[in-house]
Amino acid sequence: MLGRSLREPDFETKSWLRRRMSCPPPVLKLISASPFIHYTKCRGQSLGDLDGIPIAVKDNFSTSGIETTCASNMLKGYIPPYNATVVQKLLDQGALLMGKTNLDEFAMGSGSTDGVFGPVKNPWSYSKQYREKRKQNPHSENEDSDWLITGGSSGGSAAAVSAFTCYAALGSDTGGSTRNPAAHCGLVGFKPSYGLVSRHGLIPLVNSMDVPGILTRCVDDAAIVLGALAGPDPRDSTTVHEPINKPFMLPSLADVSKLCIGIPKEYLVPELSSEVQSLWSKAADLFESEGAKVIEVSLPHTSYSIVCYHVLCTSEVASNMARFDGLQYGHRCDIDVSTEAMYAATRREGFNDVVRGRILSGNFFLLKENYENYFVKAQKVRRLIANDFVNAFNSGVDVLLTPTTLSEAVPYLEFIKEDNRTRSAQDDIFTQAVNMAGLPAVSIPVALSNQGLPIGLQFIGRAFCDQQLLTVAKWFEKQVQFPVIQLQELMDDCSAVLENEKLASVSLKQ
Repeated sequence: MLGRSLREPDFETKSWLRRRMSCPPPVLKLISASPFIHYTKCRGQSLGDLDGIPIAVKDNFSTSGIETTCASNMLKGYIPPYNATVVQKLLDQGALLMGKTNLDEFAMGSGSTDGVFGPVKNPWSYSKQYREKRKQNPHSENEDSDWLITGGSSGGSAAAVSAFTCYAALGSDTGGSTRNPAAHCGLVGFKPSYGLVSRHGLIPLVNSMDVPGILTRCVDDAAIVLGALAGPDPRDSTTVHEPINKPFMLPSLADVSKLCIGIPKEYLVPELSSEVQSLWSKAADLFESEGAKVIEVSLPHTSYSIVCYHVLCTSEVASNMARFDGLQYGHRCDIDVSTEAMYAATRREGFNDVVRGRILSGNFFLLKENYENYFVKAQKVRRLIANDFVNAFNSGVDVLLTPTTLSEAVPYLEFIKEDNRTRSAQDDIFTQAVNMAGLPAVSIPVALSNQGLPIGLQFIGRAFCDQQLLTVAKWFEKQVQFPVIQLQELMDDCSAVLENEKLASVSLKQ
């Protein structure tokens, strides 16, 4: 039913809003009562580029009248009185909010496995491509228990787009939380420049790095959504003050001979899988064969970035999580012995082990005796990391080409063998430095692995050169022709179940 891109359903899907007045009254009543599907009265004209387009939103964006939980018991039952700026902009353009998507609790994780709603399953676990490979190389007796993780923390949004339940979805990106699941789910995952898109209404994790991210099935779609979201916001002082040229129309790049592609040598790490390394090399060769200049560059402080990110991330987490005290909103325990006892019990019940661990780490780094040695030094290293990117781009490089993840998606049972902190440190290795530097980056699906699973590569651009970055990514996307996920077997199974239910219903009536 859903096409590969936003441009495919123009007539059929977008005209749904204009046909809805002919729906039976009971159907219209259900649509009107739904807190998710927002629409305006038909005026015979399009509301915008996203008119009638189904879109999902990660459950850490505030949605007026709709529960927003961050996949945590701490915010169970919390209903915001306002929309996040990005959500409101989507609705103003006529988008249909299909629902809120799952995540790691408070977006702390790289697998979308640690939220109160349970882990997110990767749709590629059920794809024809993956199942055929597994039949050739059986490695598990129980297929149902061997499903794959989506990556995280925006795994719910990635799964929603990958499974064709919507055309685009919002994620958040603090250290790679949009690009990581995009790579594992065969999608385009775009992190805009810091300040290009408003953070107002995005429940904060790390204020200085958080950015609303965009997940789509092609680059053009990401540009369309970006055009709807980008621009100044008086409610967010970190956004750009100058008006943004809209829409973000991407030209069809025919000649890449004037481009200079940088390959950071520090990103060739021992943990990188041979398949990802091979595809990374082939991508560089592709640009070179088309006339682009491909050079090796150095980002010398890369080895310090994970440690630096951990210190800064947990420090800001400790500060941001302090607001959840059981007094104003969200969960509150029943203990009333004292205010301190209520605070402690509320936070113990409301937060999971991962969140509590990061709060403890952050408070340690912010102690008076540790502040200079940890937090201040980490800020200085962050500046050095940002300068590494500046120096690379000043050397004539237009775009950097790197891996997005170390490998393809792994089975859930294998993923949980290591703790959240270890996994996050491994999975964020190629992505978190971009957030510390405030640069735009996009993950593009390149090819399927030997297991029939998606592998993505990352393009990094200059600050606020998002359009140039997406233009290069669009050219690359066209060259690689990544295959569409085939979920026909799953659809056939669902059809069979529905048919059986229909027959059972008929027999009962007889």
